[in-house]
Amino acid sequence: MSAPSSWRDEVVGLIPALRAFAWSLSHNAADADDLVQDSLIKAWTNREKFEPGTNLRAWLFTILRNTYYSQILRRRREVRDETGEYAGTLKSPATQDWSIAMRALQAALQKLPAEHREALILVGAAGLSYEEAAEICGCALGTIKSRVNRARARLLKIMDAEDATDLMALETVAVAARG
Repeated sequence: MSAPSSWRDEVVGLIPALRAFAWSLSHNAADADDLVQDSLIKAWTNREKFEPGTNLRAWLFTILRNTYYSQILRRRREVRDETGEYAGTLKSPATQDWSIAMRALQAALQKLPAEHREALILVGAAGLSYEEAAEICGCALGTIKSRVNRARARLLKIMDAEDATDLMALETVAVAARG
């Protein structure tokens, strides 16, 4: 097989056998034709990798088989949804409201005195005990408790709420009004 035309002629002569093998894998004439076409494109693109004197039929059948299994793996990851019906069911909850609430909380925390903010973050956000927070801040246990209490009260006032549950209620009402 020195001439490309004889290689091409041998490949063309194997198309019926390739199509029969493709049909045996896919059990669908249109899919078999597509599979043979994809395999022939791959074979033609990589014809320089074929070693003359070896079994062309086995080489083409291997390409076809590997192409088939690659398509199967790809189809497992894909969802057929020509009408868009499945895509219409996919929804993710809005995160903008939580982002806005987080920015508002960060802004309110910045309005607190540094020692109150520190105490509130250590106890409220970091989950430390009052004793641990007092040790970290280098002050008495009662001082930390007082700072946390004052920080909570001031934070609620800044955020225009009577207690912590009001903040969540206000957020829920805002979300319901937008939705």
